[in-house]
Amino acid sequence: MQDKTHLVDEITGHRRMRRNRKADWTRRLVQENRLTVDDLIWPVFIVPGSNILDPIPAMPGVNRMSIDKLVEAAKEATDLGIPAIATFPNIEMDLRDETGSNALEANNLINQATIAVKKAVPNIGMITDVALDPFTSHGHDGILRGDEIVNDETVDQVVRAAILQAEAGSDIISPSEMMDGRIGAIRRGLDAAGHQNVGIMAYATKFASGYYGPYREAISTAGLLKGDKNSYYISPANGMEAIRDAALDVEEGADMLMVKPGLPYLDICWRLKENFGLPTFAYQVSGEYTQIKAAAMNGWIDGERVMMETLLCFKRAGCDGILSYFAIEAARKLAKG
Repeated sequence: MQDKTHLVDEITGHRRMRRNRKADWTRRLVQENRLTVDDLIWPVFIVPGSNILDPIPAMPGVNRMSIDKLVEAAKEATDLGIPAIATFPNIEMDLRDETGSNALEANNLINQATIAVKKAVPNIGMITDVALDPFTSHGHDGILRGDEIVNDETVDQVVRAAILQAEAGSDIISPSEMMDGRIGAIRRGLDAAGHQNVGIMAYATKFASGYYGPYREAISTAGLLKGDKNSYYISPANGMEAIRDAALDVEEGADMLMVKPGLPYLDICWRLKENFGLPTFAYQVSGEYTQIKAAAMNGWIDGERVMMETLLCFKRAGCDGILSYFAIEAARKLAKG
């Protein structure tokens, strides 16, 4: 028999990586990671009033919704198989003050939304944030005293807000204000109030990022912010500090960990999963979403393909799920097969 060994066979030691790529069926057979609808959490913006779908200019395809429209959207989400939504309120300016006191109103917008969705769509998960920035007149996530975001007083307030959210029917409290000790304090507060079954998804590593701009427009805090958030968010330069921060959240009783933003911090996603083994999530934030949408609208990229590629990369980085404004769009794509 004629020896048909090629120089390439000698160079590679007869190992050819393309064998497993040669056909669609082999590529599917050896695929390491898959994105499914079960991986998606849909962040949504709510506003007072009724029959409101208010497009957000900086986030093409995303609307602020009144609660009645949110209920309709939640029904669509659950029909598509999306497990959970995460709500963010845009309340009236005259309800915002220095301490974010509206967060402590049992009947505030975020709690009304939880009650309404849980009544109409009981099988969808409700994830709520207790950071104060949607409620403060200065746009910070905590209580501002002089030039300082005070830690302990803020923690006291977010614990009270978390209990109210749990009483409204929230399934998972997701504190994003990055105060020291808030995970343990919320866990103790929830348990003392009889909400042992309410989980905590910690914004374990929330970075002082430039990717949040469109979100701040969506909740009308962009023009309110006094100063910056560097004294409580993590520097984008600091990976080890992020891991230490997450470790404290784990010790304090977090059930799930989140990395925010997502794509620029895939290394952090991987390190959290490897270090702690807890369910780990990435938040594909507004700036990430808008970049893809803007480039696609200009014809510079295939928007749908890039959307699915970026969502899949979170799975490769160890994430169990993704909070994404693409959730509905991606779920429809996945449903088509």
